[in-house]
Order: sequence, then C-alpha cells, then structure tokens
Amino acid sequence: MKKRVFLKKAGIGSLALANASLLGMSCSNKKTADATTDEKPVLSPKSSKNWAWISPPANWNREDWQAKLAQAKASGFDALVLNVYNSHVAFFENDRIPVKEAIAEKVIPLCKEAGLEFHAWMFTMPCNIEKIVKRHPDWFAVNGLGESAATKPAYVDYYKFLCPCHPEAQEFVKNNVKSIAEIDGIDGVHFDYVRLPDVILAEGLQPKYDIVQDKEYPQYDYCYSEFCRNLFKEKTGIDPLKDLEDPSAHQEWRQFRYDSITNLVNNQLVPEVKSRNKMVTAAVFPNWESVRQQWHRWDLDAFLPMLYHNFYNADIDFIREHTKKGLERLKNANNDKPIYSGIFLSALKPDELEIANQMAREGGAGGISIFALEQASDEYMQRFAQVLAH
Repeated sequence: MKKRVFLKKAGIGSLALANASLLGMSCSNKKTADATTDEKPVLSPKSSKNWAWISPPANWNREDWQAKLAQAKASGFDALVLNVYNSHVAFFENDRIPVKEAIAEKVIPLCKEAGLEFHAWMFTMPCNIEKIVKRHPDWFAVNGLGESAATKPAYVDYYKFLCPCHPEAQEFVKNNVKSIAEIDGIDGVHFDYVRLPDVILAEGLQPKYDIVQDKEYPQYDYCYSEFCRNLFKEKTGIDPLKDLEDPSAHQEWRQFRYDSITNLVNNQLVPEVKSRNKMVTAAVFPNWESVRQQWHRWDLDAFLPMLYHNFYNADIDFIREHTKKGLERLKNANNDKPIYSGIFLSALKPDELEIANQMAREGGAGGISIFALEQASDEYMQRFAQVLAH
C-alpha cells in the first residue's frame, strides 16, 4: 500500500487510520457489553504469535524479500501480513481490480520457505478505482450534510468509503474478498479499513489538520445514504437526516451504523473466507465508536488492534490498557478470540520495544503485530530477536 497525502502529512502509515435479509438491519441477538472487569484474560498457548504488516516496496527483488523474511523469522515473527489491495490497485493476479504487480504470488512461496504464515491484507470499504467512482457514485457513503464520499471525501481524497447498506456496494466488497481468498497458498485474509470514516480523529492527529473535534460534527458523520436511511426508517419510522435534531445523540441510529458494518462482516465477508478454509483477521481501532466499528461482535479468528499510543497523546501503557479493554469487550460479547497488539514502530526507539511487548503481554495479548516490517531497520530487528525470544 502506498502512503497517501493525509498520512504523509501526519507522518504515519495508512494502516493507522488508520444482515438478515436486509444487510442494514441488525441480525444479531448479542447485546453490546463494554463493561470492564478486573479479571485478567487467559489465552491458550496456541494463540501465541507475532505478526508483521508490510506494504510491498517497489524496488525489492527476490533476494531482498528472502533476506527480510528470513530476518523476520529469526527475530521472532510468525506471520507476514502483505498488502495485496490498497483501494486503488491490486498486488495479485485477478480480473476485477487493476493490477500493479503480482507481488503476492512471488512472496507466498518465499514465506513458506522462511517458515512464515502469509496473510493477504486488503482495504475493505474504501474504493478509489476510477471507473467505479465514476460509474457508481451512488455506491458511496454520505455524510450528515448530504455530501457523498465519492465527490467530497472526509479529510483527504482517498477517503472514498463505500456505503455498507447499498446491495451493489456490498456485492463489490464481497467479490473483492472472494478474489483475495482464492489466492493460492495464502493462510488468511486480513481486513483493513472495515469501517466508516472517522467521525472523530484520534486526538494526536487533529492538530495536524487544524481540526478541533470536541463532538461529532455532521461533515464527518457517515452513513446517511438513501439506502441506510430507508432501512432505518423501515425499522423505526425515523429518517435520521430529516427527523432527528441531533443524530449524534440518538443511540438507535448510532447502533444501526455499528450493525451495518457488523452484518456486512459476519454475513457476507467472513463466509467468503471461511468457505475456503482460511483464517480471517482484521486491523481494528481502540476507539471503535469513532469509526462505527463494533469489532468485538465480529466472527473473526483474531484481532490486530492498532494501539498506536502516540496518536492518542498517550504513554506506552496505552498498549496494555487497550489490549485489556479489547479482550474484556470480546469476553463480554461471548467472543473468545485472541488479540495481537499492534504497535507503531515509528513511535518507539529500539530500547522501548521490550516495554511495548511487555505492555501487550500484561494486557493479555497473544503477541504483537508491528507496523511496518519494511520500515524496521537491522537495529530494530536485532532488538526484536532479543525481546521476542523470551
């Protein structure tokens, strides 16, 4: 995945920002339960694993890949998460998405040689394929001012998120997942950007764009498409755009947006992966409410929350705190899947890696996931070899 303007300005990588018969309607009887407990989660030894996200560098040859993968394995990593679709182009052979280079097919056998799992990382809800944007503007999410993400995306140009309730947009996303799940030799599919745009950016990012988000503002609040509004009105008799004085204060409308993403994940996307006997994971947010991402209700095999403490103006113990909170939410939703705490290498010095790993483990994580492997110098990898050996 290439870095976009938004992320260059922030000095971050893009991962940071990283149904019933009608998909927009709730199909789950699970209750939302976010109360915390003092009980420390206990993970099975089988869940112990360390992951590394990587965006394919344009100038790496076979020898470069072999060397980096061997180094990753020797440093204590078990799974490579390679970006194969970045909402613009694909890095695998297919007949649906414009292909920049078939890197996945080259790297998969090298992963196997190195003893690493290979997980295909995809952007899920954003779509920046020019022909789709031009031909199907109605597929895209709409904000509280009635503005389409296709023509006026929030924050930056590539924030062209699809509507989670539009049947054709759902089918498009599902078929993207299907194409990726069919890549020969992969161990799993990894969802990223499986959400709506940030209604409130992490505190540490807001000053970079001269934004003050002390509450939910309509220009950042999605999805008010006619498809979402009609489904909600069928359910409640309320048009959230016309009938609510303050939509941000309406809990049922808020839950509807959570459910629209959850139902897409559980009823459309996960089955495409599971039917091919692959693992399914996702990069998720600690501040899940702000991106309408109620991920503790998702039927995944594991979760990789992006616990980038500097984005939230927090100390490194943010990693422990939000690992624990995530596991507690999963437990309260009767979901016993593991968490692998995502850490942002650019926010850490090599001698802080041990502390970050310790924070993740104390929070109950089965391991860590790092962003990003292509940015990890030899000094970092040598340090990981010491830290992850314990």
